[in-house]
Amino acid sequence: MHINYLVVLATALVPMVMGFIWYNPKVLGTAWMQAAGITEEKMKGANMAVIFGVSLLLSMMLAMSMQMLVIHQTSLYSLFFGQPIDDPNSEVGIFFKSILDRVGTSFRTFKHGVLHGVLSALFIILPVLGTNALFERKGFKYIAINVGYWAITMGIMGGIICAFA
Repeated sequence: MHINYLVVLATALVPMVMGFIWYNPKVLGTAWMQAAGITEEKMKGANMAVIFGVSLLLSMMLAMSMQMLVIHQTSLYSLFFGQPIDDPNSEVGIFFKSILDRVGTSFRTFKHGVLHGVLSALFIILPVLGTNALFERKGFKYIAINVGYWAITMGIMGGIICAFA
């Protein structure tokens, strides 16, 4: 399966853009700071270049992994890993091509990618952030703000990856 790195790079910018919007003080930023127990003084002492640089790197990793979550054909490639699927004369190559000819680009729409992105957030991000928040003694509001951000963000990322990658 070929990876469109330009689409992956563009998709990696989605968490940054959504973060600027979602965590803006005029949207949910103030509520998030209160729920997280963060003050303006703590925010001023941060090295923003490092934070944004590492965030972009992590977003790239997430964008790369979104392909496995939202593109069904990726699973097909994983089933035939190590097999001579590129050899059109081999039995496996002929079988693989016949499957791809049948499924083609099924479910490769923005809408379908959004569905898988949101479901991934609910079934992966919610359990991870929820567990951490419980042990950190954070409340429901903290969990809802953060998981809401990731559900929307991963929905958009999934849509872009599924439709354009």
